[in-house]
Amino acid sequence: MPAARPRKTNANGRGRIRESNEQRLLKAAETVFAERGFSGATTAAIAARARLPKANLHYYFRTKAALYRAVLANVLELWLDELDRFTPDREPAEAIADYVSGKLHWSRARPNASKVFANEILHGAPFLESYLARDLRQRVEQKAKVIRQWIRRGKLKPVDPKHFIFQLWASTQHYADFEVQVRAVLGRKRLDERDFAAAAANITGLILKGCLPDRAHPARS
Repeated sequence: MPAARPRKTNANGRGRIRESNEQRLLKAAETVFAERGFSGATTAAIAARARLPKANLHYYFRTKAALYRAVLANVLELWLDELDRFTPDREPAEAIADYVSGKLHWSRARPNASKVFANEILHGAPFLESYLARDLRQRVEQKAKVIRQWIRRGKLKPVDPKHFIFQLWASTQHYADFEVQVRAVLGRKRLDERDFAAAAANITGLILKGCLPDRAHPARS
């Protein structure tokens, strides 16, 4: 992984302050990196947005690159935790519906983190290339095995597991990465809970209609 996950909160007040400051810096960094890219962002701008001294930023994250990696690591961890909903013992319709809802939650709550990740990929993934080829590939293969089990049990149509995951990624991250376009088409100044609920229902319905056997029941709404 390009960077360690954000540190856990310690039992003492000092640990809570540290976590609070790190989270403020990560949130500010998501916005600045999303707006300016890695090259255009500065640690001074990030510290100013977080309303912390620049020295504090460099205490928690030694370099701009370290902070950038932490932003990427954080969003990837959130997304991959959602993919862990795919387990052999679950009904695929329920797992898929929960995954779509979970991913759209992060598209709403952390749109700038998604944009930072998309920008990294569009630039050839210089910070993530080894992680994508090793860790992410292995994680996707694990979940592809679950999808293959569902197929063998007759719970899913014979879809290509990895392309199925790609399509789930694309449909859910669209609402963060292309938020401006979505708002323009919907005539919204901002996307609200109703918009994301409608997106979840539409994506889930289309996905399940395409992958569930005809006899299967749709997931709960």
